[in-house]
Amino acid sequence: MKYQGYSKIVSMTELETFIVEQEDKTISVAAYDLETGEEILIHADQDFHPASTIKVHVMMEVFHQVAQGFFALEDCLPVINSFTSIADGNKFSLDVNDDAEQTLYPRIGERESIAELTRLMIVRSSNLATNILLEKVGAKNVSDFIQTLGIQGVTFIRGIEDHSAFRLGMNSSATARGLTQTMKRIAEKNVVSEQASEKMIEILLGQEFNESIPALLPKSVRVAHKTGWTGDVYHDTGIVYPEQRKPYTLTIMTRGFTEDQPEEAHACMATISKLIYEKLQ
Repeated sequence: MKYQGYSKIVSMTELETFIVEQEDKTISVAAYDLETGEEILIHADQDFHPASTIKVHVMMEVFHQVAQGFFALEDCLPVINSFTSIADGNKFSLDVNDDAEQTLYPRIGERESIAELTRLMIVRSSNLATNILLEKVGAKNVSDFIQTLGIQGVTFIRGIEDHSAFRLGMNSSATARGLTQTMKRIAEKNVVSEQASEKMIEILLGQEFNESIPALLPKSVRVAHKTGWTGDVYHDTGIVYPEQRKPYTLTIMTRGFTEDQPEEAHACMATISKLIYEKLQ
């Protein structure tokens, strides 16, 4: 267990004990308190498959390119389901049954606004919207903007469900520290611009999957966040807004819960979130 950046010593024994009790699981935690500057870092530099948490960085690049005048959020893109693998150049399509958001699939050939595609990518974790947006903004540009912002521990390689690339190990990766750095930049409203950051926060506040970080917090606490899970990894990263104080950013990443243990994974993350909330009050 590792602590850094504390202005005072905070006992985290209960949190540490809880994590140790999760047998055969890898759990990483990174939190940054914008009120005090305190950090909680537990295995925060462990690399994970980021799952859908990486969609936050696609959203950031969308707003980055809007600010550069390349397009407007109101512009529309064709709804397509044919994408090019970075591994071999072959075409692949997404399976509707593997997507948490399915309303776009019957609309192939129609058009949808970049604003709505971005919203669906975040609040319903649409894989199809993600790949459509990546066709527009470019994976390399997403990666370059991550570097420009000085975010460490996040590597963006490709879009969603590129199985040929996956088999060759051509995968994005993230650490809890890197995702928390990402959310800290958004919370401080210095990603692209204050206005763009506020719009991104508004989108993140609309998250429809709330089984983890927000689940055991008081109802008055707002959470702007993005979940992600695939295979044996379950994650959540976001900005927590307690009443009458500045927010804190929090990332919880897990490996070892199986695909048929989503309730256990969410309960674990919800408990960690609750313990951190109580310690930072």
